[in-house]
Amino acid sequence: MLSLTEQAHQLCGAASGDIVIDATAGNGHDTLFLAQRVGPLGQVYAFDIQESALKSTATRLTAAGMTNVRLIHDDHAHMRKWIEPQHRGCVSTVMFNLGYLPRGDKSIVTKSSSTLAAIDDAISLLHVGGRLTILAYPGHSGGFEETTAVERTVAAFPPSLLVKWYSGHVGERFSPKLLLVEKTQSDETPTPVAG
Repeated sequence: MLSLTEQAHQLCGAASGDIVIDATAGNGHDTLFLAQRVGPLGQVYAFDIQESALKSTATRLTAAGMTNVRLIHDDHAHMRKWIEPQHRGCVSTVMFNLGYLPRGDKSIVTKSSSTLAAIDDAISLLHVGGRLTILAYPGHSGGFEETTAVERTVAAFPPSLLVKWYSGHVGERFSPKLLLVEKTQSDETPTPVAG
C-alpha cells in the first residue's frame, strides 16, 4: 500500500515543462520530486520559513543536479507575490506538507491562518485542471486545529473545485490526511454577451 506522500506524488499531475509550487519545502523531498517531474523546461517555486529547511533542500537539489528550482525564504501565505506574473494562473500543481520540519524544531509548525491564506493564493494561481495536494497531520500540537480549519474551508469551496480526502487510517481521529483539490473551471465570472 502506498504512503500518503507517495499518493500525493501520484495525484499531483505535474508534467514536463510545468510551473509548480512546493508550499512547504521542508527537507526537499517534494521539491526534488517536482523538479524531476517538470524537468529542465519547467519551473519549481519552493517556500519555507526556516533557513535550515532551504539549505537542506538546496543540498538535495544540488546532489541531484537540479537547477530549475527557485528557493524562497518566506511564509507560504505570501506566495502570490513571489510568483512571476506570467506564471500566475498557469500553475499545474501546488503541494503542501503541513506540520513541522522532520528532525527540526518541533515548536515551529505551520499555522491555520497562514495555511488558509496560502491555499487561497494557490487556488488563484492554478490553471483549469491544476491540482492542489495537502498532507495534514492532526496528531501534533496545533495540527488538529489546522486540519479542522482546512476541512471547514474546503467544505465551503464552490463546485468549480473538486475536493477529495484520503486518510492513512480510516476512523482514527489523529491519523494523517491527504486532500486533493482539482480546479475544474475558471474562477472568473464570464462577461455577459450583449444582445
